[in-house]
Amino acid sequence: MATSNLKQTLGDLNKESFISLLTKIIGESKFLQNNPPELIPEEDRVIKHVLDCLLPYSTTTGGPLIVNHVTYFPGRGNLIVEYPGTQPGKILSFVGMHMDVVTANPNDWDFDPFSLSIDGDKLRGRGTTDCLGHVALVTELMKRLAETKPKLESTVVAVFIANEENSAISGVGVDALVKDGLLDKLKGGPLFWIDTADKQPCIGTGGMIPWKLQVTGKLFHSGLPHKAINALELGMEALKEIQLRFYKDFPPHPDEQVYGFATPSTMKPTQWNYPGGGINQIPGECTISGDVRLTPFYNVKDVMNKLQEYVDYINENLNKLDTRGPVSKYILHDENLRGSLTLTFDEAMSGVACDLNSRGFHVLCKATEEAVGHVKPYSITGSLPLIRELQDEGFDVQTAGYGLMATYHAKNEYCLLSDMCQGYHVFTGIIAQLED
Repeated sequence: MATSNLKQTLGDLNKESFISLLTKIIGESKFLQNNPPELIPEEDRVIKHVLDCLLPYSTTTGGPLIVNHVTYFPGRGNLIVEYPGTQPGKILSFVGMHMDVVTANPNDWDFDPFSLSIDGDKLRGRGTTDCLGHVALVTELMKRLAETKPKLESTVVAVFIANEENSAISGVGVDALVKDGLLDKLKGGPLFWIDTADKQPCIGTGGMIPWKLQVTGKLFHSGLPHKAINALELGMEALKEIQLRFYKDFPPHPDEQVYGFATPSTMKPTQWNYPGGGINQIPGECTISGDVRLTPFYNVKDVMNKLQEYVDYINENLNKLDTRGPVSKYILHDENLRGSLTLTFDEAMSGVACDLNSRGFHVLCKATEEAVGHVKPYSITGSLPLIRELQDEGFDVQTAGYGLMATYHAKNEYCLLSDMCQGYHVFTGIIAQLED
């Protein structure tokens, strides 16, 4: 089918149907909050509404859609929906539409986060931008394919996922689907990960390394500072040294300009804790926590090894570390006592640089330019879980999204209906191009 004819067949987003579905899904968002162990999302609540839309068009009722509800943990399912093409092995897929949301406190919002409200072009509620709006949008695409039944060479697949990120339960989503081989067929064509924002191709994301620096000194009365090892001062000076070394070893990379990263790799503290005590006590311990955001041109393991090297060097050379004043010290020789640093890491993830020479990238750019009016790919050091692993497994991963970065994970979250309509046209433009 010619490109123009196919796009005409698939038409525009059915706004009434889209809003109706999104209303039902956002109405479940209170039960989709992901903040374990207190809040475990129940993605099957979303799947119920998606199935209500798509099952009437499934093979079980004589329709074209092949629907597979895959569950690895009760209540936390995934949904794979296929519109079959005529050419074996030719495929394109829309993946990454996760069915959980970040938490929302209704007392902090100007409107109810757990129900959809409409203000002009704004569709308001938790998950409208990330990522329930995309769930509804791709559902409408698959529904339209099933209604119009265009003859396509490519099989079109949608994969709605239970989210791995922040999950207290591993092996519930894409990683389990990949392990079981349920996504292997998607290697036959471009995979579009629909979980970013602002309507433009996101061609690069950052890796993330959560770190924790435990600082041990000696607690003592603040009137006798020469008998203390001030853990706060040791932590401040050690962190300064670690950061200086990090930025020397991992400076801005030339490819960051090619991919349009707004920032280079960074290493910084985001939390500082200590056990408490009187203002007249010099603390003997504290913990500094933070993260590394790493552009994908550096290796996560290399960075972790370097950070450990920095800490080992400081521990062995405390006498070379800057102090704070004439009696500040990190070694008490008369007590044979030394301050110390212990570095630990939580689970790290790698960033991704999409293949700018792939067919998937070129069709996404052309479809975006036609639907939105311009194309300007961008990169961020925010992290998307799993897509680097998919790329390493041989998938041609491209990423896009049609919510608003300005409201991503924010209070008073909303998306724009007009943006979702353009997103629908991007999807139909991708399908049409891959048929030529």
